Amino acid sequence: MSTVVLAAGAGAEGQDGWVSLYNGVNLDGWVQHGGKAKYRAAGAEIVGEAVPNTPNSFLCTRRSYKNFILELEFKPMTGLNSGVQIRSEVFDEPKTVEVNGKAMKISAGRVHGYQVEIDPSARAWSGGVYDEGRRGWLADLKDNAAAREAFRANDWNQFRIECRGESIKTWLNGVPAADLKDGLTPAGFIALQVHGIGTKTDALEVRWRNLRLKELP
Repeated sequence: MSTVVLAAGAGAEGQDGWVSLYNGVNLDGWVQHGGKAKYRAAGAEIVGEAVPNTPNSFLCTRRSYKNFILELEFKPMTGLNSGVQIRSEVFDEPKTVEVNGKAMKISAGRVHGYQVEIDPSARAWSGGVYDEGRRGWLADLKDNAAAREAFRANDWNQFRIECRGESIKTWLNGVPAADLKDGLTPAGFIALQVHGIGTKTDALEVRWRNLRLKELP
């Protein structure tokens, strides 16, 4: 797998309009919502560490993105579900929204929106799209054996995610994964999820690196 060279700092524009979302030093430009999982800057990587008795946790970009290509690498430990939120939101106060003609209440502080799944279990749905906090699965990988087989357990993997209007497409290690059209949320932040682990006390981590984004018209 080729390695992407990080830009000088988060938000610094690189070649051909690509920007790095992580500065390689600290978590400036990010804010945590949801649970109390531990996030830290570790050189070229962002590390998310699961902690017991806390809900899903999200390290979120401070700004929103609409149309873009996002590329990143990730390495989850077996036993820790994770994901990458795109076009996601969080409300300071409870809010009722209309979803497919039905009213849905979103709690204050609840991160919701499209999640590109990181699934190190035997199911291997990494690259599928789940609607976090709202409708559930929008594009699973049960009928995409090639994408399921592309996942590398306990190793680095790569996502490419493209959002153009209502089109959301994902690739896992160069293999097409999800391809759907959905316009419920046209823009929102990007976030790195550490899933809740209940009462378990296992030392579980997920790592991300080479997070870069190119905005599209």
